[in-house]
Amino acid sequence: MKLTHDMIERNQALLIVLVILVVAVGGLVEIVPLYFQRSVTEPVAGLKPYSALQLTGRDVYVREGCYNCHSQMVRPFRAEVERYGRYSVAGEFVYDRPFQWGSKRTGPDLHRVGGRYSDEWHRLHLMNPRDLVPESNMPAYPWLASTTANAEDIGAKMRALQRLGVPYGDDEIAKAPEALKGKTEMEALIAYLQVLGTAGRAGATK
Repeated sequence: MKLTHDMIERNQALLIVLVILVVAVGGLVEIVPLYFQRSVTEPVAGLKPYSALQLTGRDVYVREGCYNCHSQMVRPFRAEVERYGRYSVAGEFVYDRPFQWGSKRTGPDLHRVGGRYSDEWHRLHLMNPRDLVPESNMPAYPWLASTTANAEDIGAKMRALQRLGVPYGDDEIAKAPEALKGKTEMEALIAYLQVLGTAGRAGATK
């Protein structure tokens, strides 16, 4: 029996099956090749896994919902490149699980913020953004300066990431709690912000 356009439209079950089939095939065609492209699966030159302090800062970034207002994806448009720097490439996010691309920009993109401002600038900005940017609507995060970074589960987090392919060494994981000793969540968050986009910059100059 030959399927006709009219038959498909009248048979809801058949229509649903065909739609699912088309979406599945289309998705596979788009996604599967990415796993075999070296530019997608291999890190860019200079990219290193987050240190214990940076990884803790990343957790603070996620916990506080920074991704709701800040993206970490510079798109390949002239206006974005002129404002933020070189556009983002897949190899810069190999060790991000999950990535923090975001979907909204109430605040600026942060993917190239690493090294653009001093640690002290970030500290003042997090304590009260309006002290540095009067028109800012970003909330203040003063409690981060008095909250001790959690060193209890950092080893387990790094071990889990190691199983997922992040090249952490056993010795580095063992020393992770000591690396967080005496550190605050603000110091951790600043360390994370200061590393964003720096590997991409190094790779672009080679």
